[in-house]
Amino acid sequence: MNISVELCAPEDKSIILNLYPLYLYDLAEIRKVLPNAYGVFEDTDDYKTLQEQTALFDIWWQKENVLFPYLIRVDGLPAGFGLIATPPYLVDESEYMMNEFFVMRPFRGNGVGEQAAIELFNRFPGKWMLFTTPTADNLRTQHFWRKTLGNYAPGLYKETDEELPHFGHCKVFRFESGGIR
Repeated sequence: MNISVELCAPEDKSIILNLYPLYLYDLAEIRKVLPNAYGVFEDTDDYKTLQEQTALFDIWWQKENVLFPYLIRVDGLPAGFGLIATPPYLVDESEYMMNEFFVMRPFRGNGVGEQAAIELFNRFPGKWMLFTTPTADNLRTQHFWRKTLGNYAPGLYKETDEELPHFGHCKVFRFESGGIR
């Protein structure tokens, strides 16, 4: 199994845009949210189609060297994505934030997510923050981050429950990446 993590070029952004509704669908089960009146997972009825919703993502390809959209592939097939933000898009004093991280279900449970996350951490040495839903419905993701960070930064990551601006109550993980190991 060949796992690659590549910065997603504008000509390939449709791949992340295709994966994003699957990510929101997974989150809906965890966060107990329903789609809007048009079947789109958004907080309002302002978006009637996935095409309208995906226009929000153009910013990830417009803020070069500030926002970093990464595509995760397994044996050349799209398997997920990692969206990394830097200032001014952070909610604390960290240098990097894993804004979104997603691995499709067929690729879960065999090290794809952990390898991809570690590759991303290594590309950006410094102070990191990531967050997830803190509820019992999200224990699998919480376990994933504890295991991944426990292997990556054993004894060096900090886990807290916090209110984050724009995101609400979250389980927050902070650690420092030393770069390529």
